[in-house]
Amino acid sequence: MVDVGGKSVTRRVARAGGRIVMLPATLDAIARGGAKKGDVLGVARIAAIQAAKRTAELIPLCHPLPLTRVAVEFALDRDGSAVAIEVTAETLGRTGVEMEALTAAAAGLLTVYDMCKAADRGMRIEGVRLLEKSGGKSGRFVAPD
Repeated sequence: MVDVGGKSVTRRVARAGGRIVMLPATLDAIARGGAKKGDVLGVARIAAIQAAKRTAELIPLCHPLPLTRVAVEFALDRDGSAVAIEVTAETLGRTGVEMEALTAAAAGLLTVYDMCKAADRGMRIEGVRLLEKSGGKSGRFVAPD
């Protein structure tokens, strides 16, 4: 692991997002709460938060961080027949929370896939990326559209 002992403790925030494209009928089932496995977005939210908290166990050489906040938002895109996720992770620490936000976004989307795969095996996860980060020596980053 990289030595971060000499870095200042600062407030660090990262936002990550992505989407899962599916059949319109699958999106309708999610929207009306009719998926066979239950509340897809509720379970996916918990999975994303849990993944953020366990990032250091999943990603080699990633520092374990005391997260101060993980927020997960979903948006239904009827025109694109997709569910979008956006995760914000925050900490007061010596290293950033980009990996926590990215891991959470990926796990949330994978959970949507798992809960709906019986109805739609052709779902496609796409565009998982860092949207924004702030804090620390490198300052602020905002992804281009």
